[in-house]
Amino acid sequence: MSSYRLFSGIARLPRALAALACAVGFALATTPALAQTPGSKNLAPGFTEIAKDARIVIMPVDVELFSLSAGGVAEPKADWTASAVQHMKAAMTSKAKSLGLSSSAMDEFTADEFAEQVGLHAAVARSIALHHSFAGPWALPTKDGRLDWSFGESMQPLQAKTGARYALFVWVRDSYASAERKAAMIAMALLGVGLAGGSQVGYASLVDLETGRVQWFNRLARGTGDLRETASAVESIEALMAGFPAVR
Repeated sequence: MSSYRLFSGIARLPRALAALACAVGFALATTPALAQTPGSKNLAPGFTEIAKDARIVIMPVDVELFSLSAGGVAEPKADWTASAVQHMKAAMTSKAKSLGLSSSAMDEFTADEFAEQVGLHAAVARSIALHHSFAGPWALPTKDGRLDWSFGESMQPLQAKTGARYALFVWVRDSYASAERKAAMIAMALLGVGLAGGSQVGYASLVDLETGRVQWFNRLARGTGDLRETASAVESIEALMAGFPAVR
């Protein structure tokens, strides 16, 4: 199952919103990162580690790649996405093993049953990235800087199906300037006008399936990276999983 099948129905972004996501991602990627203190910014209050025997289901990476037209319109590229899915799937498998997780990857056929949960994660993750990770003027006073977000009971069907305590979600959107876009960037630069190129935006979340609580979250927003290449996909997963809670 490719990411564009996973991100279907109510969960799928219209092209206009995909373009907006790329634009917002570039803005975040070119803004100085806020300092993050491990154990406070990325972890839910009171959560410090994962029990060694706690089972984790790893959801298929929700990834989609785009090409930016001369006018900056984000156009989905199915062949690029298919390559990224394979690279990131292998990278996640390797990373889970190195972290010592008691995990299993959900197969693509089964994941189709949970398109609603995958789409819900994407929506909530964008909110967490804006109001918590990026924060600033978008910080929510009621959160008081805490990672305090929950899916409620909506994730319980995942636990019933898998028997896992946690689910690990990864969402990534990557865009690349087309030749026409690059030409436009050069032409406008000569006039003193800057045009955005591609950007890579990603979110990773560890969700407690019993409570629906987001226990760990990390954001990736930058203007570099190429998920069409194996080595770069591995590096992106490493960056997304930085600060993942220890297994004890």
